[in-house]
Amino acid sequence: MHYWVRASSSDFGGTLPQPRSGHTAVSIGKSKVVVFGGLVDKKFLSDIVVYDIENKLWFQPECTGSGSEDQVGPSPRAFHVAVSIDCHMFIFGGRSGSKRLGDFWVLDTDIWQWSELTSFGDLPSPRDFAAASAIGNQKIVMYGGWDGKRWLSDVYVLDTISLEWMELSVSGSLPPPRCGHTAAMVEKRLLVYGGRGGGGPIMGDFWALKGLIEEENETPGWTQLKLPGQAPSPRCGHTVTSSGHYLLLFGGHGTGGWLSRYDIYYTDCVVLDRVSAQWKRLPTGNEPPPARAYHSMTSIGSRYLLFGGFDGKSTFGDLWWLVPEEDPIAKRFTVSPPNDHPENKDAAIANNNVQSALQGSQRVQSAVSELQRRLEISVSLSSSGLPILDELEDNEFLELASSLAGQRVSSNLQAIEALRDHWRKAIPSSIPLKELGPLLRDYQRLVAHNQLANAGSDMHSLESGFLGKDSYRFYHIRNPSQDNQGKLYAAFGLLNGISFLAMECLHTQQLPSFGLVKNFLGPFPRNTNELGDCKQFELG
Repeated sequence: MHYWVRASSSDFGGTLPQPRSGHTAVSIGKSKVVVFGGLVDKKFLSDIVVYDIENKLWFQPECTGSGSEDQVGPSPRAFHVAVSIDCHMFIFGGRSGSKRLGDFWVLDTDIWQWSELTSFGDLPSPRDFAAASAIGNQKIVMYGGWDGKRWLSDVYVLDTISLEWMELSVSGSLPPPRCGHTAAMVEKRLLVYGGRGGGGPIMGDFWALKGLIEEENETPGWTQLKLPGQAPSPRCGHTVTSSGHYLLLFGGHGTGGWLSRYDIYYTDCVVLDRVSAQWKRLPTGNEPPPARAYHSMTSIGSRYLLFGGFDGKSTFGDLWWLVPEEDPIAKRFTVSPPNDHPENKDAAIANNNVQSALQGSQRVQSAVSELQRRLEISVSLSSSGLPILDELEDNEFLELASSLAGQRVSSNLQAIEALRDHWRKAIPSSIPLKELGPLLRDYQRLVAHNQLANAGSDMHSLESGFLGKDSYRFYHIRNPSQDNQGKLYAAFGLLNGISFLAMECLHTQQLPSFGLVKNFLGPFPRNTNELGDCKQFELG
């Protein structure tokens, strides 16, 4: 079991880094973490902020150096790559404004001196959102990215001694071009996950590249890996951090689903167990930080340190520990430290939204109770209720989609879309009772996804004790048991009304108005105050 703990002022000395996203943070041995660059409020950064692990101190070193244009260090940028080898941090590419960069720098962290490197060989084109990893203590491999016009799928290897770039010629099947992915060198293979590809889709595929170790004499080639376990959902802008025999994947963003124009930002932790070669969900004992992407996550002993990121609305400057339960810090997880470092003006708005949601939940309680009484089944409003399943983990939903689609489709996602299209076109009274559970759970996913996309961190406040997903549970009914199926058949007309409301959401791309609720669910609630203003739930 692990716990998330927001860092307190007692954890660090010195001046903390300002909020940012699209930055990099690399570990230099076991002594320090170096943060470079990033973006906040449309401003690109070029500062260096260092965490001294032994002294628990943040500081900004006075760097020296000179570049081709007489600058001390790299120009401001974000979405670059940074790789550490020994005491050196290598920087390549990134973006500043609308310009993609292709310059190459190294920082000697022993003397805090920048050097712009003049490399030769097969020089990579300027790009951002690429991914790179060290090969041993001499070489760096970089894959993919975005050059402003196209997604890239090329592989470059840099010798940091000779400063020669070599484009790797890879035979066989290739991963689709992408950016915003992650790449981590694990023993003899480069492991690549996710990203955004040509045409814009978010990817969830997992690839391994061999042939990077000269001594192995292997022909370079890609292999797509399909590992057992609970694989992460498709995403980009996430992080992958190596610690022991685990790779920890955290955060990122994906598409908002079948009706949403917004991206979903994630806050889940998925580990790749290198021993058993399977995906696992990392058990955590408390509420995670607000969902985000383009953050940094570094490993410090048995701890992970999360910093910054972006959730589609706000740029974060918070620092969080992810620690095992035996860590002394874990004892603090129930206490939320004061926010001494306000991130931006959205913080006050977020707090107001939380309070508004709390008031709204109280107004709908009577309507919920009435619904529960009339159906004589359970409706959950608390965190002890049923979890919101991902569509690819909802077995009943997937089985129904597969049986309906038959052999016409080749993937689960195509089958899911076929099922949703079936529901869009169906007459409410024609929907079998056995389909209502999957339909309402899918409607529940839509509401939860919309909440996460539009509320961001608002509903993830430990202080409020009010969880974002739970705030919408009153729209959805638990699966009927064998014992109460007769009662449900007796209330079939009312259930058809609920299914109509769900399908109305599919057609109109907004949650049902109070008038529509009243028409189909009868005279309750007695006044609109019991439901609150339904306009606040519009899906944009």
